[in-house]
Amino acid sequence: MPRNLILILAFILLIPLKAQAHETIYFSIHQVGFDGQAALTMVGPREFKNQKTVLIIFKAHGSNFSDEEDIYVDPASYKPFFVQRDFNLGIFGQGQTLEEYLPAKGEIVITKKDGSKTSQQIINKQGEIDNIYGFIYRYRKEGSFKIGDEIKMSLPTQDLVIKLLRQESFKIDQKTYDSYYMESQPTRYKIWFDASKHKLPLRITGTIGILNSVMTMTGYKE
Repeated sequence: MPRNLILILAFILLIPLKAQAHETIYFSIHQVGFDGQAALTMVGPREFKNQKTVLIIFKAHGSNFSDEEDIYVDPASYKPFFVQRDFNLGIFGQGQTLEEYLPAKGEIVITKKDGSKTSQQIINKQGEIDNIYGFIYRYRKEGSFKIGDEIKMSLPTQDLVIKLLRQESFKIDQKTYDSYYMESQPTRYKIWFDASKHKLPLRITGTIGILNSVMTMTGYKE
């Protein structure tokens, strides 16, 4: 086999392994009445409810709130199979939820536990559904990062198109990054990706959980 072809095949095979390597990205997080820190961790392959998945964990905490999401996504598409959440947001509520995504049935089943009470909600939505963190990892793994890129995002209650609008300088504290800026239509999310090889999410703004949030990267560990 020609050497160039071997190198190309090796490069292709290494892409998904690199994307699924264990890493943690740290953020400051600002929400209405809730300020604190957050961490987004790519854990990697996990089996959950007899399903082969990739696990992403989002944790946020502050002096008056805590929130953890265990997001089990499809290893190929990074679209969610299950989302387990444990949160305490004060007046906005607390409890544990399990979201089960069943595209074959066109359903999202949400089971909530609050103390001894258990309730269930079913959202009818056809097709595969996206998760904002799954989308970020998927685009980092296979996105072209070309100006004009448009990606459809189907959320449980809304369909969006996220477009890469421009490349621009982005400053965090005293450091300036070359970044790619993406924005959804209708406007719900804005994302700045570092233009380096890691394509780190420098800032994410939009609906995170049930609150509008601004998350700004403060560190990274591989």
